[in-house]
Amino acid sequence: MSDFNSEKDILVVASRLKKHIRSTSGMSMSANVAPALSDIIRSLCTQAIEKAKADRRKTEID
Repeated sequence: MSDFNSEKDILVVASRLKKHIRSTSGMSMSANVAPALSDIIRSLCTQAIEKAKADRRKTEID
């Protein structure tokens, strides 16, 4: 595995996320949102990987 998927990498495009939040709610985004969402994404990916392994697949699906 490479260092690309380290625990500190941000997995969302913060500028687009900020733009979406501002355009849909008029609110600002805290600096903590992107890292928190990245942690959630990592967790969901881990769950999907485990499910794929259990199903003997090498491809993530829905």
